[in-house]
Amino acid sequence: MLPLCSCAVIQSHPTVSMLVTHGPVRCGEVRRAVTTTSSPGDKSRQRLRSVRAGAALTMLTPLCTLVYVATTWSAGNRPAMAMICVSMLVLAAVALAGAQAIERAGRRATVQMAGLVVNIAGFTALALLDGGLKSAVGAYLPFLVIMLAVGMPLRPFLAVAGLAVAGYWTVAIIGGPAQMSYAVIHTIHTGIIATLCLRYSAAMVSLQRRLSDLSRIDPLTGCLNRRGFEERLANELAEAERTGDSAVLLLVDLDGFKEINDRYGHQAGDDLLVWTGRTIDEQLRTHDAVGRVGGDEFAAVLSGIEPDGVPVVLERLHAALDGVASAGIGYACYPAEATSPEALKEIADRRVYRDKVDHNRQVPAEAAVAGARGDGARRQSAKVSRHERRRRAITETGRLGISTPGMGLLYVLLFAGGHPNRWLMATLLTVAVTLGVTTVAAAARLSRSSAAAMIMPIVGALQFTICTVVVCLDGGASSTPALGMLTTLPLIALISPRAVLLPFAASAFVAIAVFVGVSSTWYAIGHLTSALVVSLVCASRGRVAAEQRRKLRELSRVDALTQCLNRRGFMERSTAELAHAHRHRRDLSLLILDLDRFKEVNDSEGHAAGDELLCWVGATLRERLHPHDVVGRLGGDEFVVLLSSHSAGETDDVAGDLEAALAERIGVSVGAGVLGRHGTDLEGLYAHADAELYRRKLARGRGRSRRPAAPADGNALVA
Repeated sequence: MLPLCSCAVIQSHPTVSMLVTHGPVRCGEVRRAVTTTSSPGDKSRQRLRSVRAGAALTMLTPLCTLVYVATTWSAGNRPAMAMICVSMLVLAAVALAGAQAIERAGRRATVQMAGLVVNIAGFTALALLDGGLKSAVGAYLPFLVIMLAVGMPLRPFLAVAGLAVAGYWTVAIIGGPAQMSYAVIHTIHTGIIATLCLRYSAAMVSLQRRLSDLSRIDPLTGCLNRRGFEERLANELAEAERTGDSAVLLLVDLDGFKEINDRYGHQAGDDLLVWTGRTIDEQLRTHDAVGRVGGDEFAAVLSGIEPDGVPVVLERLHAALDGVASAGIGYACYPAEATSPEALKEIADRRVYRDKVDHNRQVPAEAAVAGARGDGARRQSAKVSRHERRRRAITETGRLGISTPGMGLLYVLLFAGGHPNRWLMATLLTVAVTLGVTTVAAAARLSRSSAAAMIMPIVGALQFTICTVVVCLDGGASSTPALGMLTTLPLIALISPRAVLLPFAASAFVAIAVFVGVSSTWYAIGHLTSALVVSLVCASRGRVAAEQRRKLRELSRVDALTQCLNRRGFMERSTAELAHAHRHRRDLSLLILDLDRFKEVNDSEGHAAGDELLCWVGATLRERLHPHDVVGRLGGDEFVVLLSSHSAGETDDVAGDLEAALAERIGVSVGAGVLGRHGTDLEGLYAHADAELYRRKLARGRGRSRRPAAPADGNALVA
């Protein structure tokens, strides 16, 4: 008894590849669009597989129902039920055979909706012919609605759910007055469960999209980061090839940015980067994409621009940047000059340095940089709380713990007036509702507690036990509360994809049916099988979504070039390590590493050589350190290391070892801060290590002193 339908299970998850931010992102606003990195052919094949999978799954319900009909042939209306099942099988087989033609004709959505209508009509007819809502197939429609709530967009869901409710009440009215209370309770309860499924699914999609933003947006400037820009560039070139249009890749490399950091501080440099990204964005069209692809390097892709229109854009950019952030700008045209991203970058890179030679490169005055600081407001990145998913899961579980026993309480008070166990059931259900209310009230606190993993299963098992006792008191597995107990399982499986409660629930229902009673064996089989199948589908969706969120979290915290932690990831990890060190009184040290004359590598050998060197530096740091130590790249040529596996006395030795290892290819200046000795928080450690780094750099003649006094705090790190 499997209430499956094509649309319910073939709705594709928002995958990592489909959640690409389509920029550029304006400062002060979030402008996102969803696109896909797959080719049109790949998308067509995915849709074709969706049609075929949906048609195949739609065949399961009538097949299983035919088995039920065949084994109970002596009952009434079996020939008619068999004809309905065969008709549904034939229609599903036709859809399966014609899947390719359906996809080519662009009728996939129409066929899916038609399949849903056929399923609803068939389930309604089967329930009427089999004796009503309390028959073995009477639960098909409620479970169908719950499954659709997990997999469908809101508007189509409301339309289809309305048809399902109409079919359900048609069965209830024709089935007789004895089924009215049963229908009232389960219509309301199914609506509540479906609403909770919709809310949770929408919250997880929102979380996934925000994680996608974080994985493709530079946290400092709000432009696309390297990963996001490369994906956007690939998409634009593919679209240009498809349409025959042209495209232009722009590269912008700031002049003297290293000296800006040395003279005016990292905070001024960060503000200048924010201003530069915003200024470039403003000078281009709204559908052009801007990215920060390096420390002081920006890129843009312009679609539909011919080569003869590029000089006007370059002149406009030079005029906008002049006096605050002068830069070398290069370009390459697709397809006139190159057709691959790598070739376009190489041509644009050469023109960047030719442009640098042709104009007067100088470090801007401090007043100009200060003006950029006041004018360059940062775009706020998408917010993703560390405990958001857990808090949402606990909240929805609590609401489920309110609604299910609440509906049982409503049933007891309205429809069980003469029941001998009425007040005992009401008392037990009130306790269960109280547990649910307490769970919702404590959701925020529980989400931050490590004890939640132990507390929530205990609360869930207690509530489920109470509901089981109520079902036993009300007469067994065919009572009104019994179906309500089963319809909660899909949402539980969606929230907790491991589905650890499903075997417990199945065993409890079977035990009730065997030892307390049930109207028929097929009633128990049909209802339990429907609940478990829908729950397993929901659990599968939950597992896939959880894996995608995990991958997106990793992408949002890792530097795309070096595979070290980025600024965001380093801050989150170091905050946790710092709290652990304070709690357990362990030593902790922060190292800042600044590559000497790295800009000369980019200028003389090109950005590809500089990128390769940065990757080598990141790999070398990870190889030379303990796996528990934290390595991050804050931007440009600045790396940070948090030493959590070394004592305070070993800090200088580790710094010397890293400096010697990197000296094989490039000089490096290192500053250190020791927890407790140089500060009690990350900002204090960073401020001391940063000041020490520049003192050493100045003493060795590798750079200019940034300013007469060391920074008072670590804002350069947390900006």
